[in-house]
Amino acid sequence: MFRDITTLLKDPVGLRATVDELARRYKDVKIDKVAGIESRGFILGAPLAYVLGKGFIRSAERQTARRDHRPRLRTRVRHRPHRDPHRRDRQRRKGIAGDDLIATGGTAEAACKLIEKMGGKDRRCCFIINLPDIGGRARLEKHGHKVFALCEFEGD
Repeated sequence: MFRDITTLLKDPVGLRATVDELARRYKDVKIDKVAGIESRGFILGAPLAYVLGKGFIRSAERQTARRDHRPRLRTRVRHRPHRDPHRRDRQRRKGIAGDDLIATGGTAEAACKLIEKMGGKDRRCCFIINLPDIGGRARLEKHGHKVFALCEFEGD
């Protein structure tokens, strides 16, 4: 079954409650930045950063296609962080990576690796929805990430 947060985003009360609950979860955690995972993570990460009084960074996807030796296209998704050319210091920063939903955990894992490559050292991830039957949360936790989700939907 497809899970989507579109109706939540359209509801001002629901959207505010979601951002406030995530902010309440992280208000006492020492962090420097909130990272949004493309693209719905951008929608939630920016207001979360605002409420927490922190900066926001994005982890973006870029799709590239190349022709295989067979007559079909193979598409690969590569995650690339936005690089700030004015930021030269190598200080290890703490942050939260967030997205709307965690399923397999592949997108979140790739985003976290990029954040670590850029100098991030805290391993926290937050989501609105967790699909536990698919195993993404377990995948991230196996790699040492602390995962929080506001709700879960099991099964079909």
